Amino acid sequence: TGLDRVIRQTSVQIDPEPMTLKETSAFFRLHIPAKQSRRIYVTALAESDRLGPPCSYAMGLRDARRHRRRTEMQATSIEVSRPDLNHVLKRSMADLRLLITDTADGPYPYAGTPWYSTTFGRDALITALQVLWLDPSIARGVLRRLARYQASEHDAAADAQPGKILHEMRSGEMAALHEIPFGLYYGSVDSTPLFVVLAGAYIAATDDKQFLREIWPAILRALEWINGPGDPDGDGFVEYARETENGLSNQGWKDSHDAIFYKDGSLAVGPLALVEVQGYVYEAKNGAARMASLLGDDVLARSLKAEAAELRQNFEKKFWSPDIGMYALALDGRKNRVDVRSSNAGHALSSGIAAADRASCVIKQMLEASFFSGWGIRTIATTEARYNPMSYHNGSIWPHDNAMIGAGFARYGKPDQIETVFNGLLDAALNMSQGRLPELFCGFRRRAGRAPILYPVACSPQAWASGSMPYLLRSLLGLEIDGASRTVTLNAPHLPERAGEITVRNMRAGEGSADFVLRRKGGAVVIDITNSSGGAKVVLT
Repeated sequence: TGLDRVIRQTSVQIDPEPMTLKETSAFFRLHIPAKQSRRIYVTALAESDRLGPPCSYAMGLRDARRHRRRTEMQATSIEVSRPDLNHVLKRSMADLRLLITDTADGPYPYAGTPWYSTTFGRDALITALQVLWLDPSIARGVLRRLARYQASEHDAAADAQPGKILHEMRSGEMAALHEIPFGLYYGSVDSTPLFVVLAGAYIAATDDKQFLREIWPAILRALEWINGPGDPDGDGFVEYARETENGLSNQGWKDSHDAIFYKDGSLAVGPLALVEVQGYVYEAKNGAARMASLLGDDVLARSLKAEAAELRQNFEKKFWSPDIGMYALALDGRKNRVDVRSSNAGHALSSGIAAADRASCVIKQMLEASFFSGWGIRTIATTEARYNPMSYHNGSIWPHDNAMIGAGFARYGKPDQIETVFNGLLDAALNMSQGRLPELFCGFRRRAGRAPILYPVACSPQAWASGSMPYLLRSLLGLEIDGASRTVTLNAPHLPERAGEITVRNMRAGEGSADFVLRRKGGAVVIDITNSSGGAKVVLT
C-alpha cells in the first residue's frame, strides 16, 4: 500500500512447480539428458488495486503472435534483397511493435525502455511521422490521445497553458503525491507545433476528412498557443522558459540542463527560441493552411500562409550566423544568437524553412569530420566548448536526430548525402546487439575494427530510434503520398547500394493500395507495379 493509498500487487506464476519457493527465489531439481532441454516458464502480472486473471506463458505468447500477425497484415511491409539491411529494418519494426501500446485512443508508441515506457508527446509525434508511410494508424492514435490530453488551463507547476500539447505523462506513487511534476506535464516547446505537423502529414497521406473534423478544434487551440503563450513577446518566434524550479530548464528535444550554451560554454539565458522549433512552426502553419482549405476556410488558410512566409523571412534575418557559417542553435532572452554549431540546424531543414544556398552550407558542414563521426552526425561539432562524445546531448549520436537531418537533406535534393548518413547508421546497427539502434551512442570517431561505443544507460529499444532507418529509407526514395488522388510518388528515388532490390507491399494512399518493386537498371531506378487496388497509382518522377 503506497502513501497515495493505492494497493499495488504482483502475481508470479512458475511452471513447473519449484522444489522450494522462497520470497525472492525458486529452486528446481532438473535431470537433463545429453542434447535434451527442459523449460521453466515464469510469468509476472502487476496490477493496481486488484489482480486480473492469471495468464500462462503459452497463452500469452500465442496472443502476442496473433496480435503481431494482425498488425503486420494491416501495415505496409518492406523487404530488401540484401540481408544486412533487411535484418536491421525488421528489427526496427519489431521493436516499434513492442513499444506500441493499445490505448483507448488507438495505438500509441511509448517512448522507450526502461526509463520512458509511458506516454510522451514529442517522442510519439516524431515516431509516428517517421513511420507514417508504413502505418498511418499510429499517427491517428497519437493525434487522438494527445488531443484528449491537450492543456485547457494555465498551470505553472505543470508548465501548462491552454492549447499546449503534452510532454510526458506518469502514473504511480511519486506522480500522485506530486513528488515529481510529470503526472501530466507540458514542458516541451516543440510538441505543440509537431502535433500540427503530424496532423497535416496524416491528412495529406490518408485524406481522412472525418478525422480532420474530429481533431480540428485541437489544431486550432494549438495554433492559438503558438501565436499566443508560445510567443510571449510577440516577435514571431516560439520560445520557452520554465515557470517553476521543478520544471525542465530546457524544453526542446535536447532537454538536459547543459544542452543550450554560448560559444564560451556558459549556459544560455532564456527565454530561448530554438532553431528547429521555428522550422516546426513554419511547417505547422503551412500544413494547417492546407487543412483549413480542405474544410473550406480559405480566409484562415491565407492568413496561415502569410504568417509562415513572414516567419521564414524573419528566420533568415535572425538565425543565420555568418560567424559559424550556419544557423545558430537559438536566440537567447535578449534576442542574441547562440552561435553554436549544432545538429538542431539540420532539423530545421526538414521543414523547408531554410534558403536553398544556406541549406547547402548546413548540409556540407554536417558531413565534415567535426560533425560526422563515421557512424552518424553528432549533436554538436567537436569544436564547441561543451563537446563531450560521452555526454547525453553535447556530442553523442542520436539515430532519430540523424533521420530528421536526412529528411532535411531530402527536402533540398541531396540523396547522396543521405546515403552517407544511412550507411553510417546501418554499420552502427550491425555492430550492436540484435541489429538494434539504441536511443543514443557515444560520438567517438569511427576506427577500423572497432564498434561504436555504447552510452551505458540509453533506452534500448527506443521508439524514435526504431523509426530512424525506415525514415531515412523513405527520404532516400523521395517518397510522397497524396491520399486525395491515391497517388504514391517517388521523386528522383535514390536506391542505396546496400539495399539491392526493395519490395513494398500494401502501400496505402487514401483508400487505395499498391505493391511494387524497386531495382537498379543501367544506373537508373526502375519500378515494377505488381498490384494495385482502390484506384492507387505509383508514379516515378
